[in-house]
Amino acid sequence: MYKLGFIGCGNMAKAMLGGILEHKTYDAIEIIGSDPFEPSRRSAEEKFGIHVTEDNCEVVQNSEIVILSVKPQYCEAVIRDIKKAAREDQLFITIIPGKTLGWLEEKMEKKVKVVRTMPNTPAMVNEGMTGACCNEAVNEEEIEKAKKILSGFGKVEFVPENLMDIVTGVSGSSPAYTFLFIEALADGAVAGGMPRSQAYRFAAQAVLGSAKLLLETGKHPGELKDMVSSPGGTTIGGIRILEKNGFRSSVMEAVLEGARIAKTL
Repeated sequence: MYKLGFIGCGNMAKAMLGGILEHKTYDAIEIIGSDPFEPSRRSAEEKFGIHVTEDNCEVVQNSEIVILSVKPQYCEAVIRDIKKAAREDQLFITIIPGKTLGWLEEKMEKKVKVVRTMPNTPAMVNEGMTGACCNEAVNEEEIEKAKKILSGFGKVEFVPENLMDIVTGVSGSSPAYTFLFIEALADGAVAGGMPRSQAYRFAAQAVLGSAKLLLETGKHPGELKDMVSSPGGTTIGGIRILEKNGFRSSVMEAVLEGARIAKTL
């Protein structure tokens, strides 16, 4: 019997595996993964040393905890494949946007223990942010097990399920918005004469340091903004241009649009 099973060995599963193994939450010999795509299976096997199979049911039958790491469009077919093998004493952790706890229970056709999560791609460098919720069948010990797994590649917070789509908007999708912002900062620097590779380093480090400053000081982001916005200075001038072009409104709309689409998946 394996401690942990992955159904799906794609990028997010690999990000999770890297953190789980690095933090020694589980050893490679305690983990099994399945994927219909042979290169994905081989990549997971070679990189992490886990056991792999193309049979999803083998994972479910032989794992204490199962992580469903599949795209939303394939989720129903996967559940149809594994539901007979699923046991009511198993813990299922899902990273499938838009699929509610009730939907998962309905498709399983039995009462199962489910933790629904929304991680993000910074999990690939152990700096992920994961939102999670669970159904009533999950006990406190199992919640702690889930937290231990999810904190292996970043931070995790449990939230009410009605906030899970907003989690998708504010952290699940926002790395892409952040990369877009970094690219735009670098483009501005390049326009001003800086070499592109150097511009990316300056922009990315500024974003990294700003996020760390916010988290470690606990100060309101507006207060930190005001600290660097001298009267008549360069920063407040740049802020004026951003606000003139609807910067904050655009970001807010992007978060809400991500949440809206998540509900339809």
